[in-house]
Amino acid sequence: MADDSQDSFALPGLGAPAAPASKPYLVLARKYRPLSFEGLIGQDAMVQTLANAFKSGRIHHAFILTGVRGVGKTTTARILARAFNYEDETGRHPTLDLKKEGVHDRAIIEGRHVDVIEMDAASNTGINDIREIIDSVKYGPVSAPYKVYIIDEVHMLSTAAFNGLLKTLEEPPPYVKFIFATTEIRKVPVTILSRCMRFDLRRVTPEVMTAHLMDLLGREGIDYEPEALAMIVRAGEGSVRDNQSLLDQAISHGDGKVTAATVKAMLGLGDRAKTIDLFEEVMRGEIGPALGSMRALYDAGADPQTIIADLVDFTHLVTRIKVVPAAADDVSLTPDERTRGTELAQKLAMRVLTRTWQILFRGFDEVAKAGNALQAAEMVLIRLAHAADLPTPDELLTRLANQPNPSPSLPSPAPRGPSGPSGGGSSGGPSAVRIASSQPEPTQVAAPTPQTTGPQTYAELIEMARNRRDIIVVTALEQSLRPVSMTDGRLEVALVDGADPGIIQTLSARLKFWTGKTWMVSVSTSAEAAPTIREQRDRQTEDKKAEAKADPLVQAILKQFPGADVRVVEKLESPPVEAYLDAIRDEDEDDE
Repeated sequence: MADDSQDSFALPGLGAPAAPASKPYLVLARKYRPLSFEGLIGQDAMVQTLANAFKSGRIHHAFILTGVRGVGKTTTARILARAFNYEDETGRHPTLDLKKEGVHDRAIIEGRHVDVIEMDAASNTGINDIREIIDSVKYGPVSAPYKVYIIDEVHMLSTAAFNGLLKTLEEPPPYVKFIFATTEIRKVPVTILSRCMRFDLRRVTPEVMTAHLMDLLGREGIDYEPEALAMIVRAGEGSVRDNQSLLDQAISHGDGKVTAATVKAMLGLGDRAKTIDLFEEVMRGEIGPALGSMRALYDAGADPQTIIADLVDFTHLVTRIKVVPAAADDVSLTPDERTRGTELAQKLAMRVLTRTWQILFRGFDEVAKAGNALQAAEMVLIRLAHAADLPTPDELLTRLANQPNPSPSLPSPAPRGPSGPSGGGSSGGPSAVRIASSQPEPTQVAAPTPQTTGPQTYAELIEMARNRRDIIVVTALEQSLRPVSMTDGRLEVALVDGADPGIIQTLSARLKFWTGKTWMVSVSTSAEAAPTIREQRDRQTEDKKAEAKADPLVQAILKQFPGADVRVVEKLESPPVEAYLDAIRDEDEDDE
C-alpha cells in the first residue's frame, strides 16, 4: 500500500523527484512506485495484452499475476484497479491511458478507496476470511464503477478457502473484479487458474534495469560509477524492488555517491579482477599463488563462501560465452569479465569447465557447513587445481586401450619426442602418454593408430571389445545380438526382444574407431540368426551338466549325498576313475 505522506500525486509514471525536508524519508522503492503502466518497466508483453483487451472491451473478471519477488505484481494490481475504475468529466470508461488523473485515482493509489479491497492471504488463510469476501460481493460498489478485490500471496489460502471462492469466482456479479498475486503459481489449484486470465511478470533484463537505476539516480542528483551499477543489477537478479533497495543502501554507504568500492564492501564481494586472477591461477594448477590470492581477498573483507560463489559465477559465465559468444555483450559484466572471460572461453575445453563447475558447486556447500570457512575454501581450490585438467573416463579408457601391446612377442614402438619420431611437426593434441622409465629422462610413447585389419569372426569381434574394456559393447554382443553373417567390413545381426536399437550405431562407431575404417552394421529379421553367445554358452553348460550326471562316478557321488546336484562343470586332467569307484565299493562293503 502506498504511503499517504506523499505531498503530491504525479501522473503518469513515477512519483515526485524529491520530498520536502520536513517529510520523513521515503525509500526509493516506495517513492518511485509506478502509478501507471507507463512507469512499469520490463513488462511490455503484459501491457500490450491488456491494452488490446481494454481496446476491444474484452476485459476479464479475474486476473492472476505471478512472478518472483519485486517484479511489480502488487503495483500492477493497483494500476489495474485504477484502469477498471477510471472516471473523468466525460463519464466512466475503463482505460489504460492514465495520463490524466481520474476521479478515483488518488484514493486507489493511496489505498483508501472503499471499493478497492486489498487482502494479504498470508495472514488471512481460512475459509472465514474468504466468507467475508463472498458476503460482501452481494453488495455493489459505493462510488466507483467496479468493486475490486486484490488478494496478495493467494497461494497461501487453505484448501477450504479456495473451494469457498470457486463459485463466486466463476460467476461473479458484473460489478466485481478479482486480481490475485502469487510467487508460487504451482501451489494455486488448477480450478482457480482455469477461471483467471494469467500474466507471468518477467524478471527485468540487465539492460532495462540499468537504465532504470540511472534514471532514478538522475532524478535524485546522485553521482555513480557504472561498475557499481553493474554489481547492483547482478545482485538484484531482475527484481525491481531488490535493485531499488540495494541502490538505496549503496547511496547510504557511499555518503551520497554510488561507487564500486562501497558496493563491494556492502555486498561482501571480492574484487572481480582478483577473482579472475584466482580462477586463472587455479586453472593453471598454480596452487601456491592461488592460495595467496584467496588469502588476499579474505584479508580485504571478502567472505570465503562469497569467493567460491564468485568463482562459480565466473565459471558459468565462461561456459556461456564458449557456447554463446554473444553472452559477453551483457551490460552487467565488468570490462575484465567481458574481455578475459572471452579469452578463457577460447582456451579452456568444455570438459574442464564442466568439471570446474561441479567441484565448485559442491565446494560451496562444504564451505557453508565448515567450522572454518577459509580452510574449507582453500581445500576446494586445492582439489580443483589438481582435478581441473584430468581426463574424462572415456578419454582415460581410450588412452589405456591405445597403450602399446606389452606382449614380449611384439616389438616395442620406437621412442618419440613431443612432436613425432623426428621431433618436428605437430603432435595434434594428447597423442602422447608419459610413462615411467628407468632412464634418467622420461620417455614419451606415441599412442598407436587404430588397427587397419578388423576382426574376421564374431568371436574375434567380442575379444576385441573385451581387450578395449568396452563392457557395454561386450554385453550387447553376447546378450542382445544374434550373429547372422560377418565378412570384411560388414556385419549382419538380429536383435533379441527388448534390445536397444541404439547399440547398432554404437557398435558401428566403435568398429570404425578400433579398425580405422567404416563398417556396415545392419539389422536382419531372418529366422536363421544364430542364438546369442550367452544362449550358446548356457546351452553348452547344460549339456556339460547332463553329460556329467550320466557319468558313473558322478552318479555314485550323487547317490551318496541325497539332494546334491551338479552346479559347475570344469574340465580337469583325467582322474583315476577306477580308483574312486574301488574306494566307494570298499566303503559300501564296510557299511555292510
